This record gives sequence, structure tokens and C-alpha cells, in this order.
Amino acid sequence: MKTLYLDCISGISGDMTLAALIDLGADLSYIEKHLRELPIDSFEMWTETVVKRGIAARKLRLRVEEPCEDRHHHHRRAADILAMIDRSGLPPRVKRRSRAIFRAIAEVEGKIHGTGPEEVHFHEVGAMDSILDIIGVCLALESLAIDEVYASPVPAGYGKVRMAHGLYPVPAPATAELLAGVPLSDWNAEGELTTPTGAAILKTLVKGFGPLRSMTIERIGYGAGERDFDHPNVLRAMLVRKTPCQGCKDVSEAADSSGESREAIAVLEAQLDDITGEALGYAMDRLFASGALDVFYTPVYMKKNRPGTLLTVLASPETADRCERILLLETTTLGVRRATWTRRKLERRLVSVETPYGAVRLKQAFLGENLVRQTPEYEDVAEAARRAGVPFHQVYQATLNSCPARGE
Repeated sequence: MKTLYLDCISGISGDMTLAALIDLGADLSYIEKHLRELPIDSFEMWTETVVKRGIAARKLRLRVEEPCEDRHHHHRRAADILAMIDRSGLPPRVKRRSRAIFRAIAEVEGKIHGTGPEEVHFHEVGAMDSILDIIGVCLALESLAIDEVYASPVPAGYGKVRMAHGLYPVPAPATAELLAGVPLSDWNAEGELTTPTGAAILKTLVKGFGPLRSMTIERIGYGAGERDFDHPNVLRAMLVRKTPCQGCKDVSEAADSSGESREAIAVLEAQLDDITGEALGYAMDRLFASGALDVFYTPVYMKKNRPGTLLTVLASPETADRCERILLLETTTLGVRRATWTRRKLERRLVSVETPYGAVRLKQAFLGENLVRQTPEYEDVAEAARRAGVPFHQVYQATLNSCPARGE
């Protein structure tokens, strides 16, 4: 499982994140290829090396040919952007991550402006460069095969910033809403260090926040911000490998008698007998977008023999509060039960194998050094089957026949 750590030493923005991931090794041609297939205006994208207070970093450059004279104030409806992503040929995980980021921004913009999320008209975030940044970041994560993202506490900055509606305090209203629940750094500086796009990336994609510990750094990339400060205005992206925590007594790192590690998970439950199937489906989408590990429904009989649904959510301790809030807001329940369990996991590795139908990712599970099972990724198999016009099971079996004996 590939893990990314974002060291937000000078805040975070969309272009800084994309530049840092490219510097880390993401394939720019892969990113551009998928972006050019979207129904958007023509653009050019490249990076150049700049030096920020002694640190060499990549700077993302965009040139967008847009009919609007001022592309930064070109408005686009959230619903249109989400529909564009849904209809696109983007990889499935890129679609999920992109939708989550745009939906998070739409929800806070809707709250601020007093309108529904789908009707929100994006201003700065709706500009072409920000659309390219957000989807580009998700494509870069896919290019690097990143499965989990962690981050440091983030400085928001202070002062004033001019936006579409006027002069606002830093952090801007949307940024402040998106940073709710995100740990802020003790260090700060004058200026907008974290943008709404950067805050949305942290809110939706990061599994946990904290200092870099119990991890081994494998590779580092730097993405440069636009402004120059008295400090290096860069975002540091690290490809890391989790290592056992020495002497840690927390239950999330505790070991059982066999020496295998366990982790803590939150189990959230609510029983419902007055909710529609459409609302349940929407709630599930929201929960997964907010970082839920799993969501499932169980038919139950409730008081007065009413048929109902037991909704169960598995979440990490870091995302449990967000998931609990979604249950209270998006379902008809009047309360949510929460328990903390521990679980033992098989070590998982994701490898890519070449098949007659193209590359397909394979999820492998290990107990110690022993390979227990391996399963082709459903979305990859389905996409390859549709592309080749062959049955699903044919691609599935071809993947198993092509897979290596071990995850190396």
C-alpha cells in the first residue's frame, strides 16, 4: 500500500500540490492526456524549477485559452462540474476523489451563500486553472498509485485577501469552513497560506494528521507557491513507508500475542424505519467521500414489527466525527451509537499486472511473508472488459493467470 505524506510547512494550494506530486515522480504526460479528454477549454501545462529561500522546487505553469476575459471570475455551477466528471473517462478512483473535493467545496460555499450545494456557482475555484489543479492532483495520485494520504498540521495564514465578492479576512470563509476539524499549525505568517482548494484536498483526501513518525521516507518532492516570503514557500510531498512504532502503547499500534499489529476503528450504527432508498444511497456516497472505511445496510425488524434498516459505518478515529455528523444530517435518525473496536489486518499490497486486455491492478493479502489471497481490482477489470468488449469473468481470470506468485 503506497502512502503519501504532505508536509504543509507553508500551507497548501492546488497548484502547489500538483507541482509537488510531479516533482515526486507523477507522470505529467499521463495527467495531461486525461485532462485533454475532458470537455474544457484548451490549455498548456508545464513545470519549471524555481528556488524558494534556498530550496529548489517545481512551479506549475498553466496557460488557458478561455473566452472569458478574466478567467479567475468565470463562474461554473457545481452540478455541471460534477456531471462532467461523472461522464468522463477518468479512472474510477480519480472520479471519486475529484467528486469528493468539488462536493466539499460546494457544500461550504452553499452554506456561506445560503444556497443548495448543486446550485453553487464557483468563483475562484470554478476558474479553469482550479479545475485543472483539482483533477490534476487526483490524476497525479493515481499516476503514483497512492492509496493513503497523511498530512502535517497546516498554517492558514492571517491578514486580508481580495476575492470575487470583496476583501476578506484570512483564512477566507470557505477555507475556514473546510479547515474545521483539520489541525492548524502553531507556526503562521501574514498572507493566504492555505487556499480553499488546498483546504478541500486536506479535508477529503487525508486519512490522518500529525507529525511524521513511524514512517520511512522513500522519496521527496517540492511544489512552489506563487508568493515569496521570509520562509520557503513550498509544499513538501513525501512518498513514505509505514514502519512499526517502537514502544507505542496506543491501541491502534498494539500487538496481539502473535506479534501482528492491530488498529482501532470506530463502529457507528443507526436504525431507521422512515427513510427512502434514495436518501440511503446519497448518505452512503457522502460517507465514503468523507473517509468511511465501509458502509453497509442490514434488514431489521423494529418496534411494532416495522421493517427497518440498520446502517453501519466503519471509520478510522480521525474520520469518525465527520461520518457521525453525516448520519445525523443526511438520515432520519435521532441518534448514533458509537463503539471502538480493534481489528487485525492482513498486510495488503497493490501491484499492477499486464494482461491481454491491458494493465490491471491486483490486491494481494499477506500473513507475515505468506501470500494468503489475491484479488483483481473490480473497477480495473470492469473498465478493461468494457474497453475490449469481452465478458467480465474473462478479464478477471486472465488477470489471475498473469499475476506473479508474490507481491514483488
